[in-house]
Amino acid sequence: MTKALISVTGQDTTGIIARVATKLSELNINILDITQTILSGCFTMMMVVDLDGAQMEFAAVDEAFQPIREEMHLNIHLQRMDIFDAMHRI
Repeated sequence: MTKALISVTGQDTTGIIARVATKLSELNINILDITQTILSGCFTMMMVVDLDGAQMEFAAVDEAFQPIREEMHLNIHLQRMDIFDAMHRI
């Protein structure tokens, strides 16, 4: 299984989770774990997803979120879990 970590931050507004989850569904990417919180009006969400269903390269998956980034003024960052794990291993 090829996993990725997706972080989403920005000003809280209606529909952030819906837009991101809909895009993942369109790309055939499964959400394995999710957490989100709102801190003083700042929306923060972390997701672990399974990329195996996606029929495109990692860079193309990242690029697919660009319209959401621009329209909703969000920071959306995708990182491969194996790289994330390696960076945080002691």
